[in-house]
Amino acid sequence: MRWTLKSEPSEDTVKNLAKALNVEDFVATLLVQRGIETFEEAKAFFRPTLEHLHDPYLMKDMEKAVDRIEKAIANQENILVFGDYDVDGTTAVSLVSSYLRTYYPNVATYIPDRYDEGYGISFKGIDFADDNGFSLIIALDCGIKSIDHVAYAKERNIDFIICDHHRPGQFLPEAVAVLDPKRDDCNYPYDELCGCGIGFKLIQALGKNRNQTIDDLIPYLDLVAAAIAADIVPMTGENRVLAYFGLQVINSEPRPGIKALIHQVKKQTLDITDVVFIIAPRINAAGRIKHGNHAVELLTEFDFEQAQQFASEIEAYNSERKDLDKLITKEALQQIVENQEKERFTSVVFQEDWHKGVIGIVASRLIETYYRPTLVFTKSGDRYAASARSVKGFDVYNALEACSEHLEQFGGHMYAAGMTLKEENYQLFKDAFEKEVERTIHPDMLTPEISVDAEINFVDITAKLTRILKQFEPFGPQNMTPIFLSKNVKDTGYGKPMGQEEEHLRLFVKQNNSEGIAAIGFGLGDKFDLTTNQKTFDAVYCIDENEWNGKVSLQLRLRDIK
Repeated sequence: MRWTLKSEPSEDTVKNLAKALNVEDFVATLLVQRGIETFEEAKAFFRPTLEHLHDPYLMKDMEKAVDRIEKAIANQENILVFGDYDVDGTTAVSLVSSYLRTYYPNVATYIPDRYDEGYGISFKGIDFADDNGFSLIIALDCGIKSIDHVAYAKERNIDFIICDHHRPGQFLPEAVAVLDPKRDDCNYPYDELCGCGIGFKLIQALGKNRNQTIDDLIPYLDLVAAAIAADIVPMTGENRVLAYFGLQVINSEPRPGIKALIHQVKKQTLDITDVVFIIAPRINAAGRIKHGNHAVELLTEFDFEQAQQFASEIEAYNSERKDLDKLITKEALQQIVENQEKERFTSVVFQEDWHKGVIGIVASRLIETYYRPTLVFTKSGDRYAASARSVKGFDVYNALEACSEHLEQFGGHMYAAGMTLKEENYQLFKDAFEKEVERTIHPDMLTPEISVDAEINFVDITAKLTRILKQFEPFGPQNMTPIFLSKNVKDTGYGKPMGQEEEHLRLFVKQNNSEGIAAIGFGLGDKFDLTTNQKTFDAVYCIDENEWNGKVSLQLRLRDIK
């Protein structure tokens, strides 16, 4: 791992902010590193309010979208709410459909089958709408590149409203409305919303049209927070406000489906990390193993006992997903070892019987071992389908775009994407992708980086500092958990490896004459020898709280030691 200490911000800016907030320079430095330089910005950061949300009508085509939905309701048309099978898509579909049903009954939902239809709007889905008398489809978390699909629907007198957050292609589909802040001609002030976030802006606009206030929409924010956490969008601006209040809903009055998921794991209070690792994988497991419809059923169910039944089924899918994930990761790692005849800039693997539902997770796992832009391919019908994941700082979407002559279709973000290609183009694409990454990647990007906020001593770690750092939550991209460096640290002799394969590390550390602090390092078991026999070492870590038997104590979560 590369340890990189963040550059010191302007001393004047830090001093002015520290004075305005009556905090230490050290805390002001952490804030300036996050782009917070004034009292007003700090107030918005520490005290988010729903008033900070933008007017939804600032989004291009919002008025057209609302008018078309109101027209459908006035004419008693059937509305189909369509979305992708991942967390962002299923939460968005659950949010918009459950909102519309509060005052209009002719609303149904449709999630495409991952294996039969693939990602995004499908011809099969449009045929379903046509056969069942739907004249309006609201597509969420997909559709920005579905030019042919929207044209196909138009021929059948079906209108589309597209709510997407992926990057548009050169042309937009000819839908009634295309809501996507990443459109070049959209001046909406914040363009990092997830798909469910765009869905929320749509119901916010519909609500405004019906004289509802933002307070009427708070119950929907548990879904938005789950999507923000799962889709790894920046934890800034509107996303941070929505996640902040969404977490409050999750921890106070979540919808029965989310309550049932939390009930399964028996955890009292969830933070954003718990949403990422507890709620999101379970919602995702439905679409990965069985069908995304199961997630929508769970998230729109209002009877808690029925929701518990759905949640236990999803728990079983999640267990199956874990087993598949382990098996395929093992096979993929073996494939890389066997084929590694020379140093490569990418990891690209294929096996035709790999489960399409977990190849994205496997790609992330491979990056943990071989830190390279990674593609995991499997067979899907008569095509090869892949999930792509990237390393910090490298835009895998741009790399795919540069090789798109070999692809049937592709879409996604800087760090995650999906694609399909013809079997005969696999090797051509693989070679082109390797060349493109070699040409464009900076060598430093091939070594994982830990970005360190500041070097501190253990004496600086106080209860007051911990209280302030807790107010930096919720954490996420562009507002990550602060990471600190402390030098010349010693274990007091109580250190030991932990876990079935001794893969983790448990220490009790001191620095000079400081009091001892418990420290845990997940995946650092192989570094135990660096800590024995009173040897000093440097550590990078975040400050954490450990809850055990109802008692909360301070601990360090080690990220690396040297």
